[in-house]
Amino acid sequence: MISDIQQDASTRMSKSIEALKHEFSKIRTGRAHPSLLDQINVSYYGTESSLSQVANIAVEDARTLTITPWEKGMVQAIEKAIMKSDLGLNPATNGMVIRIPLPPLTEERRRSLVKVVKNEAENGRVAIRNIRRDANSAIKEALKEKMISEDEARAAEEKIQKLTDQYVKDVEKLLEAKEADLLSM
Repeated sequence: MISDIQQDASTRMSKSIEALKHEFSKIRTGRAHPSLLDQINVSYYGTESSLSQVANIAVEDARTLTITPWEKGMVQAIEKAIMKSDLGLNPATNGMVIRIPLPPLTEERRRSLVKVVKNEAENGRVAIRNIRRDANSAIKEALKEKMISEDEARAAEEKIQKLTDQYVKDVEKLLEAKEADLLSM
């Protein structure tokens, strides 16, 4: 019973860490990476599709992405979707290939991205604390139903707290690394 609660909490906390890593990967650090365009959707025959489903996205060099649509008619739709996104990118079309030069980040933009990263990290910490709360509630419920003793409940809550502390430290490490990455260029 207790081990199931702890295992569930651990699994959910590790998923929160993975979600945080995914969110961090969307925040650009001045280097070209195809995941920068993950959230862009394009109208494809009346259906919203992700950019990666209608075109090939590649890294040309450290500051340039290239997009090669599967169909010639998609070039303008892709260009329009990129310009409408909040990424601040200006695509340049050359026939069937769309090039996206990434401008160097200004100091002001770096500072604003650090704020975004800190906000995402706080959301990760809150998610982990919510998982701790859920696990502790399950332990208290088991205690109330007389499935476990008070000593077992106290020991289980301590283990959940240690688990929470470990995952919060992981969030802090990810935050430090991303912050250093943003400010070091």
